[in-house]
Amino acid sequence: MPATPVNALLLPLLGMVGLTLLVWLRLYQLRLGEMKRSRIDPQQLSGSANKGLLKDTRASDNFSNLFEVPVLFYVLVLATIASGIADPALLVLAWVFVALRAVHSAIQCTYNRVMHRFSAYALATVALFVYTGRLAWLAAG
Repeated sequence: MPATPVNALLLPLLGMVGLTLLVWLRLYQLRLGEMKRSRIDPQQLSGSANKGLLKDTRASDNFSNLFEVPVLFYVLVLATIASGIADPALLVLAWVFVALRAVHSAIQCTYNRVMHRFSAYALATVALFVYTGRLAWLAAG
């Protein structure tokens, strides 16, 4: 395979950051709307007992989820860039991960059908593990 400039991997990394920003905006759109409709005083949300006050936690749950498996994605992409051993397959796998995480987020932040969401999550995670295997193979070679 022809070499891929390692800097090209910055684009899917920035794509994940952009997805996180979009989910953050959706989180506050939903949360502020619910607080206004339900007349929830912001101070009521200051402690850990606030979970019962907010009913729509889809975007909040997704935002938290974007700091779980995607953290491994960030580490792997940065390790790939630092090592300078990227190839086209890693770039494709990185974009597949980002695209599937975007699908996962879209599902969770809207109609939230668990099996649809889980499918996107599982496929994204498999893509990340394939990325890891490919990176290990390239590093060893």
